Amino acid sequence: MSAIERHGGIVDDKRKYQAVDQAHSLKANRKNSLPYDEARLSFSSHLSRLTNMDKTRLSDEEKKVIDIRRAAFNIERQTRSLGVDREKSKKQGQKQ
Repeated sequence: MSAIERHGGIVDDKRKYQAVDQAHSLKANRKNSLPYDEARLSFSSHLSRLTNMDKTRLSDEEKKVIDIRRAAFNIERQTRSLGVDREKSKKQGQKQ
């Protein structure tokens, strides 16, 4: 979880994440025109874990907590930090 917290802090800091964006400028290092960096990998991994937990026998309250946590790890954080139009980046990602 410390990796998630560390990367989340970088993604939320626009200036730091601009540097990450520039460092991941090659097409192979991007998905949907956004950097496919360690933050995105760790968020994706954590989302998978949360999704798998959601499939287990949990109470409705526990599932709500998981849904809230899952919502916090979406791509919106990247797009907000980089000032990217998400719909535009989706269309560009489909063209690639």
